[in-house]
Amino acid sequence: MNQFITLLAVSIVLFPLVPQVFGHGFGLDTISDVTIADKKLSITIEMPTDFDPEKDAQLTITAIDQKSKEPAQNVTFLVGLFHDDEMIFRNYFFAPNGVSTIILNPTDDENIKITGNQDSLLGAWHGTDSQPVTISGPVFESGGLYQFEIEIRTIDEPTNIIENEKTYSADVSVIEVSTHPQKDSNGNDVNFRMKSYFDSITEFRYEPENDLVEFEMPFDWSDSAISHIPVVHEEVHFPKDFVEFWSPSYVGKVNDVELFKSSITIDDYTEEDERIVHFVLLGDHLKYVKNEMQKNKQEIPDKMIFSLTKSEKSAFPMIAMTKNEELQVDLSWDPPEISPDQKTKFVFTIRDGRTGEPMRQSTYDFVIIQNGNEIHRNSGNAAVGGAFEDYTFSEDQTGPTIIRFENIRNTGYETEFGVVVVPEFGAFAGLVLLASLLPILVISRRLKRLF
Repeated sequence: MNQFITLLAVSIVLFPLVPQVFGHGFGLDTISDVTIADKKLSITIEMPTDFDPEKDAQLTITAIDQKSKEPAQNVTFLVGLFHDDEMIFRNYFFAPNGVSTIILNPTDDENIKITGNQDSLLGAWHGTDSQPVTISGPVFESGGLYQFEIEIRTIDEPTNIIENEKTYSADVSVIEVSTHPQKDSNGNDVNFRMKSYFDSITEFRYEPENDLVEFEMPFDWSDSAISHIPVVHEEVHFPKDFVEFWSPSYVGKVNDVELFKSSITIDDYTEEDERIVHFVLLGDHLKYVKNEMQKNKQEIPDKMIFSLTKSEKSAFPMIAMTKNEELQVDLSWDPPEISPDQKTKFVFTIRDGRTGEPMRQSTYDFVIIQNGNEIHRNSGNAAVGGAFEDYTFSEDQTGPTIIRFENIRNTGYETEFGVVVVPEFGAFAGLVLLASLLPILVISRRLKRLF
């Protein structure tokens, strides 16, 4: 299994928080209402959303005085980092202006090494512009959950040592992308990829006879753990030319509990050669799954078992947005099964991406593309926001097909959908649909509207 990793702040545990992560997250989390020496502070941990093991990254820990809204002064953090119940490092870091900046330098060394300047009181590390604090060695070298434990040991004055204060904890997820070679129904190789925003994926399997993808991930189903998780997001990637597993829609389950339709989305827009199926479970969805397991008298495991199966139900209308999210296109077609030598009516509505309202007098270019070649183009005007375009595919116009709307409302913006035109008596008779939904960024920004 090949893999690379990125970093994502997931949740703050044990203490009140202001959630900062939704969908992909923004690489930071805030512990709010921290009381130290009669002061109320917030502590923010900020990490990059993308982490390249070949390059340095930066960890920033900031303490803000809630009353003045200014950085706290002369703060010494005691920071511990743990993974799989093993400590990676635990050291003091001094922030004269309330901000501790640490460079992370992943290396193949077996031991952690810290460089920078140390004070004489607690041996706290602090940096300068010319010599920043750097942690080298095996930092964030594998996927999964990492725990930060943070204490504040000085504040206001460098010698004002705070004793017996609380430990505040934050969970950070190392995003893992892994490759899982499988066999199709004819014994041919097909590569699935997984992108996990929560923990490491195990036991991946594809069962062609059941049209099933299944994989597992460690998970703590305790109420205290669930209450601090804003989202669990997993992505299943497979080639767009892998017709065997294409479907108008999919049914997703976790531990044999069927998920809401809104938890499973198809994305054919983000990757040129791959379809992505997203599992997106918010906190309420996790509680629902646990309640269903209890109602069914299932034993609560220490993991999530995800399953994805094909559904032949077309989920019209399909929705796609322009990359700037200003315009939305809803698309349906009739008949639902697209095949050669019969007229297909593509019915669409152009909407405001923010309000969802139809946009009158919307000009557009309707384009059909196969194998990278344009086979049809027509310009039109949706006077009431909605319109239709007819097209009849010929016998030699079968296979994966892109339906693209270009220069919508003369803005230069575009969006597209993918379908497959299958011969009536071909090996895969019927409709196989590639639903071009929201790019990842759009999914993360719009989840609150969907739920």
